[in-house]
Amino acid sequence: MYRILPLLTPTEVAECRKIAAASQFVDGRITNPHNKAKNNQQLHDQQASQRSSQLLLQAFQRSEEFREFAFPAVIAPPLLTKYGPGMHYGAHADAAFLNLGTHRIRSDISCTIFLSDPKDYDGGALHVRYGDADLRFKLNPGEAILYPSDTFHEVEKVTRGERLVAITFIQSQLKNPFERSLLFELNEVAALEGLKMDQENFSRLQLVQANLLRYWADKP
Repeated sequence: MYRILPLLTPTEVAECRKIAAASQFVDGRITNPHNKAKNNQQLHDQQASQRSSQLLLQAFQRSEEFREFAFPAVIAPPLLTKYGPGMHYGAHADAAFLNLGTHRIRSDISCTIFLSDPKDYDGGALHVRYGDADLRFKLNPGEAILYPSDTFHEVEKVTRGERLVAITFIQSQLKNPFERSLLFELNEVAALEGLKMDQENFSRLQLVQANLLRYWADKP
């Protein structure tokens, strides 16, 4: 359902913080003026946004764990956002489709990359509601949380300090979350146990993996 993964090096975290400290942020509702739940700030400097976005996309591209869990087809440019005391993002669902210039992507997986040290701010947990479960995430700098975009979630009010994160959305090759989870688990088992298997049986397992991706995926 969700995955926490190490994404950024300490040097990359420091660079993102440096970019944020030297750049202009504006009211987060600039991209959605009618969103009454949103109370945060987002980066509004095109050059700074491009620098931070490229850094973060490169981190995603080198992460094998990310590729194996998300089966990414398209990653939206990550955006730096921050929350000061009193700021929050009320319970909401992410949009099903996002406009990226001349094309649109489907939001299958939402992602928050934590950049502030959790000791430096109070509140500000990412709260994801999944059925009767209440999941809260407040991760270390450089860690990312991936979770389904169709879940109800919020950022709880910050009461002290500043919460700096980057957010992005992923369109997966596998639209169906059940199929995505099943293939991820199958791939994990194959990676962990494959070398212990008879070679012919392992090859048959690899054929099953490839065929499931071939028939389920809606993007190469």
